[in-house]
Amino acid sequence: MTRTIQSVIDTILQSIPGAPLADTVDTFKSGDPAQPVTGIVTTFLASYAVIQRAAELGANLIITHEPTFYNHLDETDWIKDDPVYQAKRALLDAHGIVVWRFHDHWHMHQPDGIMSGVVRAMGWEAYLPDATMPLFTLPETTVGALAAELKAKLGVAMLRVVGDLAMPCRRVGLMVGAAGGTWQIGFLGGQSMDVLVTGEIHEWETCEYVRDAIAQGRKLALIVVGHANSEEPGMAYLVEWLRERVPGVPVTHVPVGDPFTFI
Repeated sequence: MTRTIQSVIDTILQSIPGAPLADTVDTFKSGDPAQPVTGIVTTFLASYAVIQRAAELGANLIITHEPTFYNHLDETDWIKDDPVYQAKRALLDAHGIVVWRFHDHWHMHQPDGIMSGVVRAMGWEAYLPDATMPLFTLPETTVGALAAELKAKLGVAMLRVVGDLAMPCRRVGLMVGAAGGTWQIGFLGGQSMDVLVTGEIHEWETCEYVRDAIAQGRKLALIVVGHANSEEPGMAYLVEWLRERVPGVPVTHVPVGDPFTFI
């Protein structure tokens, strides 16, 4: 039986309770989903280099977690005459590559697909008392040692810390991606924790909340690992998840990597 790209997406959605959502960013961004699937690439973000690699692999479906065209809804009217956008679109068209975003539904998966991949990468499966709450009780360590562990296990070149590196810690909250200050601060204020590990912050929000808490004598720290760094393992885990559901289709994870050079 010839499996089409659309049938792959249908299979994915059938595996997620409550799917498909009526209002979602998880839509096709390029290409014809009626064509037979030749291979799948999973990635945090379908950058130009990731698209090139997909073409080299002979894959015509890229499943990306984040937007392809530089804004949350992948709206392109505002950028349609831009040469960088046009070159990226032309590359997709030249290879007949379909891009489908898998953001809302992957987070809807039980358990959350992105979190599952990150927890596996960290080896923290045994330290989560309540699967509905991303609050881990780790063997006692320090903020500095925890930061070093995150760097090593997530392959992070640099991360940022607010707080005392020597402070002992056990209770660690994990909020991947860019949940926003309201959610991050609400989590910090509503739960008893020593450290919040997150992907991305607005620097005038969660960062300043933690700085004020420290100035008040509260034992608290924040570790910011970067948005891509905090969620890429969840898209790597998707390879294993997909192979069980679309046997015979080549599935490869192509990491987009951290875009920053630190000097």
